[in-house]
Amino acid sequence: MSGAQKNKGGFGPDFRPETEICAQDKPHEECGVFGIYDRDGLDAVHMAYVALFALQHRGQESCGIAINDRGVIRAHRDLGLVQEVFGADTLRSLGSGQIAVGHVRYSTTGSTSRENAQPLVMRYVKGGLALAHNGNLINAFSLKHELEQTGAIFQTTSDTEVMAYIIARKRLKTHSIEEALFEAMKELGGAYSIVMMSPQKLIAARDPYGFRPLCIGKIGDSTVFASESCALDAVGAEFVRDVEPGEIVVADKDGVHSLRGHCGSVKHGMCVFEYIYFARPDSIIDGISVHEARRMMGKCLAIKHPVEADIVVGVPDSGLDAALGYSEESGIPYGIGLIKNKYIGRTFIQPTQSMRSSSVRIKLNALSSAVRGKRVVLVDDSIVRGTTSARIVSLLRDAGAKEVHMRISAPPFRNPCYFGTDIDSRDRLIACRLSIDGICKSIGADTLGYFDPADLWKVAGDTGVTFCDGCFTGRYPVEVPDEVPKNRFENRIGDDPDNSEDEEE
Repeated sequence: MSGAQKNKGGFGPDFRPETEICAQDKPHEECGVFGIYDRDGLDAVHMAYVALFALQHRGQESCGIAINDRGVIRAHRDLGLVQEVFGADTLRSLGSGQIAVGHVRYSTTGSTSRENAQPLVMRYVKGGLALAHNGNLINAFSLKHELEQTGAIFQTTSDTEVMAYIIARKRLKTHSIEEALFEAMKELGGAYSIVMMSPQKLIAARDPYGFRPLCIGKIGDSTVFASESCALDAVGAEFVRDVEPGEIVVADKDGVHSLRGHCGSVKHGMCVFEYIYFARPDSIIDGISVHEARRMMGKCLAIKHPVEADIVVGVPDSGLDAALGYSEESGIPYGIGLIKNKYIGRTFIQPTQSMRSSSVRIKLNALSSAVRGKRVVLVDDSIVRGTTSARIVSLLRDAGAKEVHMRISAPPFRNPCYFGTDIDSRDRLIACRLSIDGICKSIGADTLGYFDPADLWKVAGDTGVTFCDGCFTGRYPVEVPDEVPKNRFENRIGDDPDNSEDEEE
């Protein structure tokens, strides 16, 4: 049974997994990518499988692995979590190979469907190509339209296929696949960290702004690429360095080399939400420890938004490090006030409205012995729509908390994200409708304080990293379109008069 069949089972024909899941009051992850060029007989398929478990937090809609056995590429991908999609028989069926590419997906362009699962595998005149992509192309729609005018036929509704088409076409006019990618990058706009393999090479690349993370590791003589360093740790790889913004890194029979012609062409713009929420706390991205970044955000909150209280409580999981920082700076004791059900992931399905309304109680429970009669500082990473925050505040009050003071380690969301996060409209954002005092009242807190974007330099420390904070400030590193809806490639007949079929006589 496929992941899609398992997810739909028993919930009726109208079930929509992308909307009827838990924790919709959070921005969703983009994707996670992994690749290995194996020179040591390490079992590349198993390495990719283990790495995808470590990257599962970056996407839970679908996953896949492609394996290259002396130029022949085989792949398996489906809807579902890694443990659901890959059983022992499936891994055996992929066989052995010298190069492997893996992907976990949350869709920011294109719907949740099996054909949109990655790695995307294409076969063209130069052989096979497997591509795994994290990010979002802001000009994908116009590029797709241009390709279609010359006869291109698309099998998916994701921007990754657009990227693959452009690379394949450039390859016909260049001497190598990495040169083709270099030329394609001149046309690709927006965010992309990619890992791809040709019949003989494994290639990693990062857009010139460096919106999304990508790092390099090694195991003996083997080369590994991954979205986060925690995946390197999982497979026993030594961290070497991050792929630089604009850099193309190639692993082949001759070793590892890179093309740096796009490096330094624009100002670095790493997505700050990687540090606030997306990445695992044990990862290090562009020289910044995610755990330490969150602690610093908590310290800044304590300085800007002090309050008299008895205990500091973090919302699991990404609010915990910021809560620790708040406690350290304020001197208010840190405590465990919320217990998370570790057997329910971020994609827990809720088939009825009554279950959806109590989703927080399914995932979290308040520890009444820790909060009863106390003034609580509650630290979380973000507020999008406000529904989840209101329910968590209610949980603490029901458990006997005397006061609840909400502190958020991100500034208010007031703008869409165009670079790989699924906030594509201001309509979803409570900060676009209400003032901070209004939000405080709406979620039922006694006070509310947000992280000040002016303090981001403290998070970067001496690394020199600059951030994209456009979702907070409206200032983006690159010119953005008026809107980039997630399902923009899926217009129904009549939605686009320039793209309709000829009428029958």
